Amino acid sequence: MPPSTLQDHALSLVEEGFRTLPARYLGGPEGFDVTYHVRLGDIGHTFEVRCTEQAARVRKGISQRPADVVIGTDAQTWLRLRAGELSAVRAFRERTLYARGALDDAVRFEGLFRLPDGRHPLMRVHDVDVDGVSVSTLTLAGDGPDVLLIHGLGAAKSSFFDCAALLAEAGYRVHALDLPGFGGSSKPATAPYSATWFAEKVCGVMDALEIESAHLVGNSMGGRVALEIGLRQPERVRSIAALCPAVAFIKRDFHPLVRLLRPELGLLPHRFRRGIVERQLWSLFRDPDALDPSVGDVVVDEFQRIMGNAGARVAFYKSARNIYLDKPFGGGGFYPRLAALRPPALFVWGTHDKLIPAGFRRHVEEWLPDAEQLVLEGCGHVPQVERAEQTAGLLRRLFARADGAGAGAAGRRFARRAA
Repeated sequence: MPPSTLQDHALSLVEEGFRTLPARYLGGPEGFDVTYHVRLGDIGHTFEVRCTEQAARVRKGISQRPADVVIGTDAQTWLRLRAGELSAVRAFRERTLYARGALDDAVRFEGLFRLPDGRHPLMRVHDVDVDGVSVSTLTLAGDGPDVLLIHGLGAAKSSFFDCAALLAEAGYRVHALDLPGFGGSSKPATAPYSATWFAEKVCGVMDALEIESAHLVGNSMGGRVALEIGLRQPERVRSIAALCPAVAFIKRDFHPLVRLLRPELGLLPHRFRRGIVERQLWSLFRDPDALDPSVGDVVVDEFQRIMGNAGARVAFYKSARNIYLDKPFGGGGFYPRLAALRPPALFVWGTHDKLIPAGFRRHVEEWLPDAEQLVLEGCGHVPQVERAEQTAGLLRRLFARADGAGAGAAGRRFARRAA
């Protein structure tokens, strides 16, 4: 076909897909009212989709109503998304889709509609109520064992998008959640934001989604939360992968000062300057090319947007304070407790991690010698982003071995390997 005919054919298919969206709408959460602009750059058209609690309305072109979320892609990718041939998370990983605006609402879009043949969407965002706290959880469909992905301090479930896509493609049922206080979850200012409290909420999500047991993967603070769940409810944990986990600090020179700091100061209006946020983000990586600059802009925008909420600032400060003050030794200390960890465990460290140096592996080995530990050369603090495919491969190997060995001590005896 001539190029103009091909473009007309693609536009016709796209228009038909948008026309059927209202009939396939699954409904939104209570009070939901979000306007999406879907830009298809290759055919030069934008469609406006306004989604409320009960209905979806579509128009070609845009109205005077400002967009809450802008989604950009090409016609072929859009048609594949509508046909259920790939998920939006995979398209994001392949960099054939981008989003601007409230990231949680952008991720939610695909799961608001049934596929054309009546199938459930490949992914869906749940607002899971846990004792009055709403926990935003993204689930990617799969027939295999459940996997929970838990982000680090100041991050959100988006930090696991690449890894989630790879694990879902391998057949696992993947859940990436925003811990309370972060991302699209509730941000109660009076919550303790401790590892114990986070662990209780994650287990509450598992209860609500009827997950009896799961593989837990946590980065930084999320790794600490995963370990806490393994210590408190080992029967619910198939394995734990702690990626640069925020284990207890040994040297705490500023301990008295940090103890005096009041996280409630986060209630006072203030902003994190963009330059500071950008520098902190890029400092997490050894290889700056590991993160697409356009994705970095999205991450910075989202961090600044979320931190405009006073509850989010309190959650950030309380969580950081609790990480630093985590008691390493003595009665109730982290490391003596770690010695009792039962589920199979993998610890991954980066040689260029400026936040949690790889030297912490010595303390883990002393107290939990059966755990597998890997040090990734030339990697920073977020291996699930900087080394997504390698990390996903390590996780698949861990899950397979843990599922094959079963629960108990036998499942913990992994051979140590060099990365």
